[in-house]
Amino acid sequence: MAALSQQALSLSIDAYLGSDAILCDHIKEIEEAINAAERDVDEMAYDLLAKEQPMAIDLRFILSVIKINGDLERIGDQATNISQRVQILQNGPSISLPVDISEMGEKVGVMIRTAIQALLEADAKLADTVLAMDDEIDDMNRTVQTELIDLMQHHPEFSSQALNAIIVSRNLERSADHATNIAEDVIFWVRGSDVRHLFSLAHAE
Repeated sequence: MAALSQQALSLSIDAYLGSDAILCDHIKEIEEAINAAERDVDEMAYDLLAKEQPMAIDLRFILSVIKINGDLERIGDQATNISQRVQILQNGPSISLPVDISEMGEKVGVMIRTAIQALLEADAKLADTVLAMDDEIDDMNRTVQTELIDLMQHHPEFSSQALNAIIVSRNLERSADHATNIAEDVIFWVRGSDVRHLFSLAHAE
C-alpha cells in the first residue's frame, strides 16, 4: 500500500507537469487499489486487537499501523486531487509559471519515502529527519501562494493556471503533512512517546 501511495503521488506530478490525461486514468486505478488495501489492513489490525490482546509495544505498533494506513490512503487522495487539475488545464493555454512545482513534488516524495523507510526499519531517528523537513515544504507552499496571487493580480488572464498551481501546491503540502504524521506514528511505536505538534511548537518559540 505504501508503494501504491508513493507511485500515485509521483505519477500525479508527472501528469500535472506534462498535462498527461492518460496518466490520470492510471492514477484513478491506483487510488481504487489503495482504498481496497486500506480496508484490508484495517480489518487485519482490528482483528488482532480483538483476538490477540497484544502487549504494550505490540499494541503501539497496531495502533500506529491503523493511523499510518489512513495517512497513506489520504496521500492517494491528494494524488487524485492533483490529477483532476490536469483535466481542468486541458481546456486552457499552457504557460510558464514563476514557481517550481516539480522541486516541491520531489521534496515531498523524499519525505514520504523516508517516513516509510523509518517504518520498515523501526528507525525513530530516521523518522526525526522527516519532521525536520516539513517546515521547508510549508515555506515553499507559502512562496507559491504569494507569487501566484501576485501573478493573478497583474495578469488576470492567467488566473486559471495560477489557481490550479496553488491547489496542487496545497495538495503537496498536505501530502507532506501525512508523511509527518507517519513519522510521528513511527516514533510513538518505537519510543512510546507522543511527539505530535511538539516539533512545530519548538520552532515557534
